[in-house]
Amino acid sequence: MARTKRSRRSYGAGEWGRNRVRVFPDPKTGIFQIEWRENGRRLTRSLGHRDWVRAKKQADEFAAGFVGPDLNGKADAEPEPLTLETLFDIYGEEVTPAKGCQSRLHDRAAMKMFLGFFGRNRDPGTLSRRDWDRFIRARRSGKVGPSGKPVSDRTIEHDLKFLIAVLNWAVKSRDEQGRLLLDSNPLRGLRTPKEKNPTRVLLTQAEYEALLGVSAEMDWRFRVAFVLAHETGHRIGAIRQLRWSDIDTEIKTIRWRGEYDKSGYEHRTPLTVEALAVLDEARQGNFGPGDAPVLPTSRDPFTCVSRWLVRDWWQKAEARAGLEPKRGRGWHSLRRKFASDLMNQPLKVLCELGGWKTARTVLQCYQRADDEQLRRALEDRRGVCSPPN
Repeated sequence: MARTKRSRRSYGAGEWGRNRVRVFPDPKTGIFQIEWRENGRRLTRSLGHRDWVRAKKQADEFAAGFVGPDLNGKADAEPEPLTLETLFDIYGEEVTPAKGCQSRLHDRAAMKMFLGFFGRNRDPGTLSRRDWDRFIRARRSGKVGPSGKPVSDRTIEHDLKFLIAVLNWAVKSRDEQGRLLLDSNPLRGLRTPKEKNPTRVLLTQAEYEALLGVSAEMDWRFRVAFVLAHETGHRIGAIRQLRWSDIDTEIKTIRWRGEYDKSGYEHRTPLTVEALAVLDEARQGNFGPGDAPVLPTSRDPFTCVSRWLVRDWWQKAEARAGLEPKRGRGWHSLRRKFASDLMNQPLKVLCELGGWKTARTVLQCYQRADDEQLRRALEDRRGVCSPPN
């Protein structure tokens, strides 16, 4: 009786002690291997491909005696057709592991969602505009997705960009026989839905002061992270993974490692007096070797705090400061405040300080002029346009 162990990505066919056969992927290459016993010896041979359906079929035929150890059978004459499940399996083994933690989680959730919607055995080359529009309608209404609730166009755009990325990758990737996984991307050129009014909350100065006022009552790590986020303008994901070896108090700079940056951009920025002060406080009670984290967990001084913990800190600080919860007001609102506070600086300088690769992202997503700046601009215009006395 055949049995599949999906968690270990292995498949067994035949009976124990008689004709037991197992197929599994090589942990380094992902190419499937077949394993069996002959005269008490365990033998392994490469199948030379990454096709999960084909590997299971070969195991069944080998266990049934239809083919020998050379695996030369009629079933191998033509490769199994590529299915959406097989394509996701290959992408998940070769591309997803190189992504960040949050991206890996989204990849797995998106794969499960698309397989449930389009079908595991769907030929990816047959996807069409009708499938595209049908998914958008279902996702927007909440009929598909892990939450079962309606989602914004921004979320749908994120999901569809993943699907496009997988198909584009398949067009440029070949199997072990040198054949392209896909001849062309069937969804190329289709437009993803765009959020007309995306929620991009900017933390006001009054809100910042209220949160800063209660930070001393919170966990000391929250105060350090909060001040660093305000003074450096960097993402909380990069801040929570800082190491003491990244801090240079002599020249007053901080190194941002590429592996912890969303865009992979490694750079250094100067430290302000306020940032140096909270780092000095943290160092006094939490001084470890060079690679010890600036914000360690309470149980392990060599492990950085999790993203879930810093999220909980923010919510507790809002409640303690008496701020009414607002969707979109979180750690990233400090990054928008940083960009807006330095609006009068050259964009090149701002991008270097905040770790942005392009000025377009800053202008489109982060900077926002307040009422005072808008009124001042109109007053300046009036001074230019007013006729002389």
